[in-house]
Amino acid sequence: MPLPAAVGPEPIAPARIARVALVGNPNTGKTTIFNRLCGTRAKTANFPGTTTTMRIGRCRLGDERSIEIIDLPGIYQMTLDAPEVREVANLLRGVNDRQRLTAIVVAIDATNLARNLILVGELMTCGLPIVLCLNMSDLAARRDLRIDAPALARRLGVVVVPAVASKGAGIDQLRAALAEVTANSAPFTPPADVPPAGATAAALARWGDRVVDDVTSGGRPHADRVTERLDRFFTHPVTGTLAFIAVMGGLFWTLFALATVPMDLIEATFAGLGSLVSTILPEGPLRDLLIDGVIGGVAGTVVFLPQIMLLFFLISLLEDTGYLARAAFVNDRFFRRFGLPGQAFVPLLTAHACALPGIMSTRLIPNVRDRLATILVLPFMSCSARLPVYVLLSSFLFAGNSLMAGLAFAGCYLLGAGAAFGTAALFGRTMLPGRPRPMMLELPSYKRPSLRNALFTARDQGLSFLKTAGTIIFAICVVMWALSAYPRVATPVEATALRAQAASAGLSPDAAAALVAEADAVEVQARQAGSFAGRLGRFVQPIFAPLGYDWQLTDGILTSFLAREVFVSTMSVLAGAGGDAADEQGVISRISTMRRDDGTPVFTRATSASALVFFVLAMQCLATLTVTRKETGGLKYAAIQFAYMSGLAYVAALVTYQALRWFGIS
Repeated sequence: MPLPAAVGPEPIAPARIARVALVGNPNTGKTTIFNRLCGTRAKTANFPGTTTTMRIGRCRLGDERSIEIIDLPGIYQMTLDAPEVREVANLLRGVNDRQRLTAIVVAIDATNLARNLILVGELMTCGLPIVLCLNMSDLAARRDLRIDAPALARRLGVVVVPAVASKGAGIDQLRAALAEVTANSAPFTPPADVPPAGATAAALARWGDRVVDDVTSGGRPHADRVTERLDRFFTHPVTGTLAFIAVMGGLFWTLFALATVPMDLIEATFAGLGSLVSTILPEGPLRDLLIDGVIGGVAGTVVFLPQIMLLFFLISLLEDTGYLARAAFVNDRFFRRFGLPGQAFVPLLTAHACALPGIMSTRLIPNVRDRLATILVLPFMSCSARLPVYVLLSSFLFAGNSLMAGLAFAGCYLLGAGAAFGTAALFGRTMLPGRPRPMMLELPSYKRPSLRNALFTARDQGLSFLKTAGTIIFAICVVMWALSAYPRVATPVEATALRAQAASAGLSPDAAAALVAEADAVEVQARQAGSFAGRLGRFVQPIFAPLGYDWQLTDGILTSFLAREVFVSTMSVLAGAGGDAADEQGVISRISTMRRDDGTPVFTRATSASALVFFVLAMQCLATLTVTRKETGGLKYAAIQFAYMSGLAYVAALVTYQALRWFGIS
């Protein structure tokens, strides 16, 4: 994707504010440079016609001016046929934005100068002033590699700034260089020996080698011995896989261990807020809306925030060390057999905690086709929200046999993973044709991670989650509350009789309280059955009848499309437990005794197995669909994800139920 050379001697028209693009190969510390230059004065954005999220930051210069810096996706060459390359090329041409760029900052890995100069040579033909940030200069020095920065600047005709961005070294000099080049609006003319626009990669590589020979000295003839040993361990098919399991296990243990406290605090905060509202407002629809709809809906979204921020913080640290590239290399061969890229391993594992951060972490995948394939299959991985449902249905399926129930529980994870890889292979032959893009992976050097960069990453992802998912989920929760709360039904005669009995003389306080609780449960059950949601359950039940579901189980399935964990509380309410799932064993016991209208059990073994398969495979999370819509740029793939997963779940549950009935298992 060569860039056109500058035409004519006309200077670039001065812009309202100078805009600078930050470009570079992957793993050159580009994001760290961006964070050092812009700090908290940054925002994420999708330019028109692009699918990659880019960050725009405001950088203060020494002369009290400000410039905008755009952090572009990392690319290796402009001639590669890849979506992210086309997006970078379009932005550099000014296709996606009315305001043309003023200059380009290229992040360079000082330990791999020759490889990075290929991209530099291509960018030098676009006619924009260039500043080279020679990052990781400390690593080059430790390898006895001496780069003559002034000689490199003279050789290329650009400004060269040595830097160690992780420590902030050279950032002030980089700001000064940006102040100089943005003040001078004259177009840039490359040296005569720079290959012309459209030159082959081989020609650019030969030119880069000549430049390196002219400006460098020293350096070890072979790769660092410690790096070699680490790479042999981390990329070996056996030891690399074991190391990957250990690292990911530690990551998720940390995720669950450390996120518990802030998640509990968030839940306690919203619970306290709900209690405060209940004391301030009188009973009525407004109080119910605020407590059950608004506060409950927002709490159900925000409670995921600590996990998401901590996850991206840890992933950023791992990426900075250089380990993630090695782990992707180990997993690439296995994943590619099913049409998934090696980079999909982090999102797939993350989805076992929650699909939301898993889908958001697919931004690590550079190719759009591979990213879409990963997003579409991620919800098949069994997330933590499914666990209460698995426990409930497994206990019904193998009542009194903990070993078989445990095997059924483990089988749910295997079924979900098998469905994910099988679906990826199917989509690779149909709607997303082609093989996964081979990982053009240049193993980065091992280095100390940047805590500052990790904190900024966690902050950005947290804000992105709240802005994109929170508002939509909030609205959905309010609608679902209305459907389950209206229309109001009269208090059942049975509930009135129970309360009258509780008020009679001669009863102990415990007995009276038990009668009141039973009356409340009867009233809640009647209210649920008479609501729009309850009526919908009876209306839709014929569709789920072949799966063995009555109207109560159908209602639980329908409400679980809001979020899977809603299923247990819904069934608890319908069973007369009042929706209080605090005593899990009590809930399981009560739900297990539920009866259909004809007096037969709701949860037979065949029905339990059918429902278990359905929950493993179905798309029952509106939050996940919301994030899918946002990450894919529209409703198309979210609709495909919902329709495919729900259809597959229905067919699989139907086969399970009918097969068990055919074998005489009712």
